[in-house]
Amino acid sequence: MELRQLRYFVRVVELGSMSRAALDLNLVQSALSQQITRLEGELATRLLHRTPRGVAPTEAGAAFFREAQLTLRHAEQAVRAAQQARLSGTVTVGLAPTTSALLGLPLMQAMHARYPDVRLHMVEGMSGHLSAMLHARELDLAVLFDSRLHQAQLAGRTQRWQIQPLLEEDLFLMRGAAAPRLAAEVAITELREEPLILPTGPHGLRSTLDTAFASAGIAPHVVLEVDSLAMVMAAVDAGLGSTLQPWAALGRYPDAATRFQCARLTGAPARRVNLLCSLPDEELSPAALAARVVLLDCARGLVTEGRWIGTSLLAQAPAGVPAP
Repeated sequence: MELRQLRYFVRVVELGSMSRAALDLNLVQSALSQQITRLEGELATRLLHRTPRGVAPTEAGAAFFREAQLTLRHAEQAVRAAQQARLSGTVTVGLAPTTSALLGLPLMQAMHARYPDVRLHMVEGMSGHLSAMLHARELDLAVLFDSRLHQAQLAGRTQRWQIQPLLEEDLFLMRGAAAPRLAAEVAITELREEPLILPTGPHGLRSTLDTAFASAGIAPHVVLEVDSLAMVMAAVDAGLGSTLQPWAALGRYPDAATRFQCARLTGAPARRVNLLCSLPDEELSPAALAARVVLLDCARGLVTEGRWIGTSLLAQAPAGVPAP
């Protein structure tokens, strides 16, 4: 016996008509009739009898009707009790500006829909700053780009953090619209003389780029070092130089297609690895554990739906790799 059968039966009795009840319940009348017949079969007794004006409960049906109403009220009370005891608390999440441009709003919307009583504290900062905040227990979880963390995670070295591979991003050479035209792709070896605007050394993207330049055997021509994505893109827009960023750096520019030009960077290693890092499970609150799952779901959804351009999902490796 199912609660929906009780609801169907109660509504039929209340309306005194199988057809009106089917319409009210948004069911085909034959389907409703089958459910009532099935209920009668399970109880081995007739609950309704047909009259010229509709249906009426039998003596057994009237007794069952009263108990079914009580059962449904108890079920509704159980639902309300569960809702009143739903997950609550505060969780602090750190995202880099590029990641925040695409993942920030979907994450906030998903958390609001799934866990409305959880207060989400969002922190936007460069990867190096977020790493320091996670070390200081000022964040519950963060998306970081530190290639050393990924290497440690792949090697299975023991760490204080939980680390889950998230996704990998292509990098693009980005220029202002007025700069010399770019082809669809550019090899890293072609950037010897390119005036670049990059973040400073401690940050994940710069670490990835330094590794790529060293592998190619060239020294980048850095004309500006700026630890702010907004200022980097403003400088590129003003024609002060070019930058190397994932496509997500354009996420806050509705007119990006006409304002900037991009060329996919080729030559390994020229991709940025995104890692979902968090405190160990035993240090995370239920709200933080739930937020970690929601963040993973949102990121995967953006990639699989083609809304996060130039990315591919990484296989999930066992968590539990702590920071060096």
